[in-house]
Amino acid sequence: MRNEAKVVAITGASSGIGEATARRLAADGHRLLLGARRSDRLDALSHEINEAGGTAAFQRLDVTDAGDVRAFVAAARERYGRMDVMVNNAGVMPLSPLDALKVDEWDRMIDVNVRGVLHGIAAALPVMRAQGGGHFVNVASVGAYEVSPTAAVYCATKYAVRAISEGLRQESDGSVRVTLVSPGVTESELAEGISDPAAREAMKAYRAVALPASAIADAIAYAVAQPTEVDVNEIVVRPAASAQ
Repeated sequence: MRNEAKVVAITGASSGIGEATARRLAADGHRLLLGARRSDRLDALSHEINEAGGTAAFQRLDVTDAGDVRAFVAAARERYGRMDVMVNNAGVMPLSPLDALKVDEWDRMIDVNVRGVLHGIAAALPVMRAQGGGHFVNVASVGAYEVSPTAAVYCATKYAVRAISEGLRQESDGSVRVTLVSPGVTESELAEGISDPAAREAMKAYRAVALPASAIADAIAYAVAQPTEVDVNEIVVRPAASAQ
């Protein structure tokens, strides 16, 4: 299905859900700006999309830097003339029990998972207001609805994304749509950032049944494809065989 072409900026686009979303939205005919810290991967992905007949460019992006995110949104607008959809996808998940006192990892999760989303909103919302419309897709987690051992801080950041998304929706006059997408266990590189041995081992069992990243990309594409008067607010996607 090819929809009305939109300009879509995607953070955390170098792997996992971000990469799958880029491939899906490009196939739907949207014009993309891809952002992440790993420029080499973005280069390869954008080249592949363009070779397949899609439209994609990339820019190195650190979502913890508000100026970097402003420049990212400005680049999308400069390249394509507008900015229709901001997919705030970048995230990290270094799980550990609280008594491990991994304060640096807590801070990193807050910086990427919460401040990164806020920076995306701060950069894109004025542009969307000025052009008369737009759409935020904020990627959270089933951890935005439940808490599990070793995931207290991670879940707190995803609860925050859920709260921020709902607040933004309530403050919108209807011209800016807001979608929260909360994946269950999904194939990605997130678990590779777990430094705590016990949490890393527990995650292996937890991730035994996992969705492909393309399933989340399909959910995002569904929300983006809706007509402007339809605002899909929350989508939770879990593996059918998972109790979590």
